[in-house]
Amino acid sequence: MDEIFFQMRGIVKQYPLGDEVSTVLKDVDLDVQQGEYLSVLGPSGSGKSTLMNIIGCLDLPTSGEYILRGQSVEDMDEKELAHIRRREIGFIFQNSQMLQRMDAMKNVELPLIYAGVRPRERARRAEEMLVKVGLKDRLHHYPNQLSGGQQQRVAIARALVTRPALLLADEPTGALDQATGRQIMALFNDLNQDGHTIIMITHDINIARYARRVVNIVDGVLTEAPGEVTFA
Repeated sequence: MDEIFFQMRGIVKQYPLGDEVSTVLKDVDLDVQQGEYLSVLGPSGSGKSTLMNIIGCLDLPTSGEYILRGQSVEDMDEKELAHIRRREIGFIFQNSQMLQRMDAMKNVELPLIYAGVRPRERARRAEEMLVKVGLKDRLHHYPNQLSGGQQQRVAIARALVTRPALLLADEPTGALDQATGRQIMALFNDLNQDGHTIIMITHDINIARYARRVVNIVDGVLTEAPGEVTFA
């Protein structure tokens, strides 16, 4: 049997809205296996970003249970949550968020600086990850010398450099043209084949279908996707 990476049971997320309460997630149940490639598909305002924040330990649910690698997230203090965000989860966003005054190597090294890794080891691991994502000849290029797709590859290398167990990607191709988006999706497929657990948040059915499994989220309700998903 495959190893469970995390489990969610009855996850509810609410926010105060004036005198009322807005319920963004409604009794979400979700199991993800180690090494799985999952896409969470939903339109704008569906709750998918809120779900991503909870999966990534950037936010906590109002109620329900989130068990990550056998440990209840609700029982963790801020130091433990920060450790998980730094070491266990690699975040990839729609915008590469490269620092403009740093070259690709220095951008990828940043998480290792925060983790206290020594300079020589930082450089070795940053170069290794940039080669892995196909940027061997762009190590010392700055953001304004890189295409959008190359910048996103730098972001992926930066997410990988701490050797996280989970890659959490939020609309990773949203700022790219279709051809470049397909290249990034091919890279995600390779990373999953290498054993990385990947969860991708998207509103695009064509992107979602690159994953091995798709779940739908609409109005805060999560369901397993049927063979054909009708909304875009």
